[in-house]
Amino acid sequence: MKRFAVVNYKGGTGKTTTVVNLAHALTLKGFKVLIIDTDPQGSAGYYFGLSPQKTLYNVLIEKESISDCVVNVRHFLDIICSNERLFPAELKMGSMKERELVLKSQLATLSGYDYVFLDCAPSMNLLNQNALLFADEVILPVSMEYLSLIGVKQLLKNIKIINRIFNRKVSITNVIPTFFDRRNKKSKDIIESLKRVFLNMVSTPVRTCTSLSEAPSKHKTIFEFDPDSFAAEDYYKITEELLYGR
Repeated sequence: MKRFAVVNYKGGTGKTTTVVNLAHALTLKGFKVLIIDTDPQGSAGYYFGLSPQKTLYNVLIEKESISDCVVNVRHFLDIICSNERLFPAELKMGSMKERELVLKSQLATLSGYDYVFLDCAPSMNLLNQNALLFADEVILPVSMEYLSLIGVKQLLKNIKIINRIFNRKVSITNVIPTFFDRRNKKSKDIIESLKRVFLNMVSTPVRTCTSLSEAPSKHKTIFEFDPDSFAAEDYYKITEELLYGR
């Protein structure tokens, strides 16, 4: 079971969109996938039109079984949702022993999945520290805006600190450029900057696509909403790279 934290401390970089579409693409190839939403905004659940009774709060704080909190959304695709209750959950976790390892501890019995994706909030918080200590690898979506590079620098620094303190080796293995417009010089400049920092880690860019922004309103992935779109093609290629390398 491979575990990916999808994170960037800058908001609006396409984290949830990336999680949902990569997860669905993998299920279409026959893999069983779980999405865990660690963002109190609960965007991953809303993407699928869910308002679940039980969420990650129940797993972390009330120590309920994982199976009771999982919702099936597609063939081979499950999700543990989140909502605003995660805000008080984080406060409660702050007073717990080994507070950075609560998520890892509560998910210790998790099994039956080929891939787990953690959709992380755009902030340096305790839940993100928990996600990074649970994950094996980090996927970093970066929008084609210069400010998104600031979030990248902060994340790199935080991963380095976590690895040192907890004797871990989690690392960024996939950098996904999002909102890419080949006609825009800025997009090309930012990708070149990313390639200099992340040698052989920068994936196929996800091109700007209207269908990608419209799909969530229909609670559909890009492969359901517009399978012939640029975005569907791009996320399919990224999935191939995730499985077989670039």
